[in-house]
Amino acid sequence: MTEPTRYSTQPVELPLRLELEPTPVEGCAGCAELANVRDRARTIGDMTTVSDCNVYMRRHPEGHQ
Repeated sequence: MTEPTRYSTQPVELPLRLELEPTPVEGCAGCAELANVRDRARTIGDMTTVSDCNVYMRRHPEGHQ
């Protein structure tokens, strides 16, 4: 086993990721529904759902090509 650190260490700096939100693919009902849910969630300030919709939309594109 390793010994625990007994002194202060510098904080870890993570990169800032400023990615644009995914856009729905034209003609895809799944993308359109996710975009609609995301828009409604943003209107009421539910940023957790906005983030979830972005993740689902990024993972969704299988079969669009």
